Amino acid sequence: MAEYNRKDHLYNKAKAEGFRSRAAYKLAELDDKYKIIKPGFKILDLGCWPGGWIQVAAPRVGAQGAVVGIDLVELEPFDEFPQVKLLVGDARDESNQAQMRSLAGGAFDAVLSDMSPKLTGIKEADQAGTVACAELAAYIAEQMLRKGGTLVMKVFKGNETEQFIRTLRPRYEKLTRTELDSSRNTSKEFYVTALGYKGSGPAT
Repeated sequence: MAEYNRKDHLYNKAKAEGFRSRAAYKLAELDDKYKIIKPGFKILDLGCWPGGWIQVAAPRVGAQGAVVGIDLVELEPFDEFPQVKLLVGDARDESNQAQMRSLAGGAFDAVLSDMSPKLTGIKEADQAGTVACAELAAYIAEQMLRKGGTLVMKVFKGNETEQFIRTLRPRYEKLTRTELDSSRNTSKEFYVTALGYKGSGPAT
């Protein structure tokens, strides 16, 4: 197995270009492919620390859009992007959900999640943890998305993931799976982009 190197070329590129994490290139790659983020859109970023995805989303929605980020860990503010609003807390909390909608001024056009658990190296435990993060993202999307909206989330290869994706299919018009050039060569991650939310949740 190739040696894991946290400080690879994209890590160094991100630092040089002022991004808070190399994950910024992942969202940029996904958005370039699927046109998830448009000017004026309302974007919700789940588990947003340290803020690399926000740095990509904010200029793409522009001054008329909104990017709301929530994480259990407090982020450094984005003074250069007044359209960014940050919350500290659990996205499952109903009061936080109400605040997210209020900050955005309504339902979201896209819900983004790059969440993953702290990996243990134990295959079964890690697989269960990653699916739990994906299930959380899907649940929050049902509370927050407008009809026709998009959910983007990170998952890891495995049988439990495949079972989860099957449960997601009826709720969206189209599901795509993408292994990114910007992911590490050693990673088993891929991204699910669920397009055209059918609006069965409360945020229709």
